[in-house]
Amino acid sequence: MTSHKTTQTMKPATAAKKLGVYLQATPTEFQEGVVTRSELNALQAEPPAWLQELRRNGPHPRPVVAAKLGVSIAGLARGGITDPLTTEQIDELKKDMPEWLQRERATQAEVRKEAVRIKEKQAKQAEQGA
Repeated sequence: MTSHKTTQTMKPATAAKKLGVYLQATPTEFQEGVVTRSELNALQAEPPAWLQELRRNGPHPRPVVAAKLGVSIAGLARGGITDPLTTEQIDELKKDMPEWLQRERATQAEVRKEAVRIKEKQAKQAEQGA
């Protein structure tokens, strides 16, 4: 009995998420096709001009916007940001630093500190238990 290796494919939305780009901003042929694992690897290894442009200037999906602003996705929503933003719009927000962004960045910093504290506590407990 021989095993036949099938080509793993994914929907364009999944591929766009893995590439960190906003699906609606990608070329039509990307949006309407399926992407194989090898095609995704090739896009990541040697991004075509359209992918480089999207990564550089956007519009960016919410996870990328949140990361660039240093806040959570929920923090974006609390700040009223629900649409994709371009790099220029993100830079403008950073420059203007509205109150909601300052508050969400502070919240995110606290979350990170707490995560480090918990990780250190768990490591210490594991060390004592070993």
